[in-house]
Amino acid sequence: MSKEKAQARREHLARMRAEQKRKERRASLLMWGVGGLVIVVLVGLVGFYIVNDQSQKSLDDVKTFAYKGSEHTWDKVAYKETPPAGGPHNYYWQNCGIYDQPIHNEHGVHSLEHGAVWITYRSDLPKADVDKLKTLASSDFMLLSPYEGLKADVVVSSWNHQLALNGADDPRLPAYIKKYKQNPTFTPEFGAACDRGVGTTAGQQPLPTPDPELDTHAEVSAVPTPQPSTEPSTGSSTEPSAAPSPSAS
Repeated sequence: MSKEKAQARREHLARMRAEQKRKERRASLLMWGVGGLVIVVLVGLVGFYIVNDQSQKSLDDVKTFAYKGSEHTWDKVAYKETPPAGGPHNYYWQNCGIYDQPIHNEHGVHSLEHGAVWITYRSDLPKADVDKLKTLASSDFMLLSPYEGLKADVVVSSWNHQLALNGADDPRLPAYIKKYKQNPTFTPEFGAACDRGVGTTAGQQPLPTPDPELDTHAEVSAVPTPQPSTEPSTGSSTEPSAAPSPSAS
């Protein structure tokens, strides 16, 4: 082989090696570029999910009020909010639990004063959604009842706080319960009971009448007729024969 041919062969091999290296570099850059893009997309998606999740659970729309506690009355109260989230209330509080019929506002507000969270819903809410609400309301210091005249499908209330919800699946509902149920910062009578009060609905029993022997500055506790069972009341029990007899606490 002549020197010219040998030189040409070496130059050709050199060009092939150089071209191969360029291809390898391009492949490497492409791989790292695609990998980096995938990472950026994943980070973006995770960030979007976190921000979106926090946004959906945001309690920024919670309305706040400035009602003082310990204002008891035997009278029916005309509340400004629907349902009420504070204000004067009956001497009896509502036993926490699940009710299938409306309860007296004046009893429900008293339970809020003790740290309860009251979930109310439209009477025409689908049964599947009501069942979901019952699951959420199955723990202590929870009230659940239908409510006429709601502007939203579901409204959740605690003392001086209230939030209108889009439905039973609204992710803000469990977030609200976690923040406001028995929160000592917002509960006027933190540590007070949410049982041994009234376990009947508005249709079963009228508001109690004044007891002349009762200390009008004290709360009362009552064992309603019929006696509440260990299960949350559904408001479908037998009509009581008499109003509860209050005793000063």
